[in-house]
Amino acid sequence: MAESNTGADVLAEALIASGVSHVFGFPGDTGVALYDALFRRRERIRHVLARDERAAASMADGYARVTNRVGVVEASSGGGATFLVGGLGEPYAASVPLLVITSDIHRSSRGSGAITEIDQVKLFSAVTKAQRLVEDAAGLGAAVEEALVTAVSGRPGPVSLIIPEDVLDESAVPFAAVPRTATPGPAVSEALWREAVSLLGQAYQPVIYVGSGVHLSETWAELKSLAEQCGAAVATSIHGKGSFPERHPLSLGVAGANGARDYANEYLAAADVVLMLGTRANSTDTDGFTSPPRTARVIHADIDPRRAGRNYPGSVALVGDLRHILPELRRRVGHTAAERRVRAEAFIRARRAAYEAHREPPPTQGFDPRELVEVLQDVLGPNTRVFGEPGTPTPYLSAYWQSPGGVRDVVLPRGHGAMGFAIPAAVGAYMADPKWTTVAMTTDGSFGMACGELDSVARLHVPLVILHLSNGSLGWIKALQHFYLDRRYFGVDLGPVDAVRVAEGFGLPAARVHDVNQLRLALMRARDGDLPLFIDIEVPEEFSHLPPVSPWAKVLAGQAGRPVY
Repeated sequence: MAESNTGADVLAEALIASGVSHVFGFPGDTGVALYDALFRRRERIRHVLARDERAAASMADGYARVTNRVGVVEASSGGGATFLVGGLGEPYAASVPLLVITSDIHRSSRGSGAITEIDQVKLFSAVTKAQRLVEDAAGLGAAVEEALVTAVSGRPGPVSLIIPEDVLDESAVPFAAVPRTATPGPAVSEALWREAVSLLGQAYQPVIYVGSGVHLSETWAELKSLAEQCGAAVATSIHGKGSFPERHPLSLGVAGANGARDYANEYLAAADVVLMLGTRANSTDTDGFTSPPRTARVIHADIDPRRAGRNYPGSVALVGDLRHILPELRRRVGHTAAERRVRAEAFIRARRAAYEAHREPPPTQGFDPRELVEVLQDVLGPNTRVFGEPGTPTPYLSAYWQSPGGVRDVVLPRGHGAMGFAIPAAVGAYMADPKWTTVAMTTDGSFGMACGELDSVARLHVPLVILHLSNGSLGWIKALQHFYLDRRYFGVDLGPVDAVRVAEGFGLPAARVHDVNQLRLALMRARDGDLPLFIDIEVPEEFSHLPPVSPWAKVLAGQAGRPVY
């Protein structure tokens, strides 16, 4: 064991003692002492080098989403810290717990115009739930423990520790761990319990609408039991996808403006009582607050009192951890009338069959993304986890990937819709759980932002399947210009890029496929262990082959107006 005698040593020992196994990062001048401490402990904690700080944050994000453990990301002062901010908005909005460690300039250099000087507390205040500037090495161990607890307490999120380089260098006593636990939230009042149970009991068409809170609390079994007891259909947000088995007779799948099956929004729009579980329930999640409408009676359970009922005035707000809320609801609700479950299952059975049987005409150019998703799942099978970008992959994976429930098998960046997410996040997830076949589905614009991480894939020997969906444009924005701005395309068409040669240049095997048979053969090659593999696929522009995006379908039906986020 390396002897702890500097602030950097204390920091490294505190991370190890807290169970941290991976640190994702990119080195800089002010953090070299930490890198030396990690080098001397490389058998006990692994540093994963990304190609930039934003990607390192996405790696830590992917790691955290599939483990429900705190992901750790490290960067240096100045440009390192400012680059890192770009990767933190997504996990902050999506309730992903991260420990963000940044080194800072020497304390004696403050105010001197040092080359990397910036107020990091202010810098991180918009994308982390707490920021702490650690001014002495003796406090580093306690600061790490406190930050890790804060990251998972209440609504999870990133927490920032900022450490001047001289604090990392100064002498310190060896670290001694002090166990800390998350602070329990307030108890729900008896009056609110009675009101919630009464509403659910009297409902004619109840729906349970699920966000990522069920994943974070790992209450998948409790959700399934409650839905069956109440006879309530279950819809999810994009972040809630995978929390409920999508082949279940009560599953509506994803609802909202992006990636919803039309009958899911229709059923939610007609609901008289909606139980919301761990979701922001924002405009995108609810298709402009129409599914459900604000006339529905809403019970909103969330660990964050600022979110429970925020967007549906008059809601019954059950503030607390779903680990406690769901079992108590199950106990109080009991088994209700069976006829509403029969009605819900009959509606879903008929509409699901019609939806799955319906096919849009094939695109005149490029690969149908729906078919791509279906072939991907058919060939790779169970134990496959897919990371996608916020553009084309999001609606198709949301609508057509059939999640078995009880797992985050589709991870999409819909906290802020951050591009360049899929490849680095998939790397982080694989580091956390290599038993899964891991897929990254990227697009032209996102690939341009994150193609450097192909080096990480090759250098770290990460066996990813990387699907590059190409149409030569920033397709989502071009579709907005098509539908709402009278086809005035501006700033959205990209130059030609040979993505296969780019991937090969980073040392990855790569292929371009043109039809279903070629795609199947490539995926079978990946399934049988010949990984990593980069596959380039031409897809149509979004406006020429409409994805399951509700506002765009409304435009084609004569309902104009750009959606308000």
